Amino acid sequence: MSAKVTVVLLIWNEWHHTLACLSSLQQLDYPTFDVVVIDNGSTDDSAVRIRETFPWVKLIENGKNLGFSGGCNVGIKYAQQQGSDFIWLLNNDTTVDPGALRAMVKKAQSDPRIGAVGSLIYFMDEPTRLQCWGGGYVSFWLGRSGHFLQEVEDHKVEFITGCSLLLSRAAINEVGPLDEGFFMYWEDADICFRLRRAGWLLVVAVNSKLWHKGYTSIGKGKVSSYGNFNASAARFFRKHAPAPLYSVWVGFALRLGKRIVAGDRERLRATWNGMKQGRLMPRPVASYGGKSVPHQRQ
Repeated sequence: MSAKVTVVLLIWNEWHHTLACLSSLQQLDYPTFDVVVIDNGSTDDSAVRIRETFPWVKLIENGKNLGFSGGCNVGIKYAQQQGSDFIWLLNNDTTVDPGALRAMVKKAQSDPRIGAVGSLIYFMDEPTRLQCWGGGYVSFWLGRSGHFLQEVEDHKVEFITGCSLLLSRAAINEVGPLDEGFFMYWEDADICFRLRRAGWLLVVAVNSKLWHKGYTSIGKGKVSSYGNFNASAARFFRKHAPAPLYSVWVGFALRLGKRIVAGDRERLRATWNGMKQGRLMPRPVASYGGKSVPHQRQ
């Protein structure tokens, strides 16, 4: 019997992207999966169009924007209640290869220590150009992260991108869901660092392929995204870096310098405000075995 999978699509407007994604999910060759769409307070007619076009899809309307982590956690909770073995967090501005899910589950079941699986992600408008090999790495020296743009061995993958992230229910039960202190950005790196710390493995299913448009949830170049990114970066490094203040300030200085060189005052202000927000938040903590302790990287 195949493992049960719940696909979680978080949406905020842009219903046409969601419909295209759902159409591709209908073509999956995996036998036991369901789909839950979490509407994060859309102001267009996304909910109506999804119900009309895909009545078989479970739709949950949050009524407001809970952020990426908060919205996805609604879907994760639903999947846990359904008894799903795996939970696939998938961006709604993607289309997937019919064999994408089967390949991910097969990889996940190859070792009971695997907690998260990623896919090969290609650009929607350049279908043969690789956007991300599953995930990426974090540099504590530079206070930044990056995606792998070519094949790498699984042990080098430090996080799986939230664009396509298959999570084991057992792993989530141990380390908890996404940290809702991250409104947008860095939440995928955070949960993967928690998984790795707890002894779970991260892997990439090379036969799992999808195509990603990008920028649809925030709007390409939208100024507010710079604030969210910097606030989340500060939170991540305060949780995981061996020298948090160093990583936070070096990364911030590099991003601030980039805005200054570009002469972009509006994004410069957003970057500064995001950094200030993240730096002034209380020290993040995490729960392990019922105990709340500050994050420390091992």
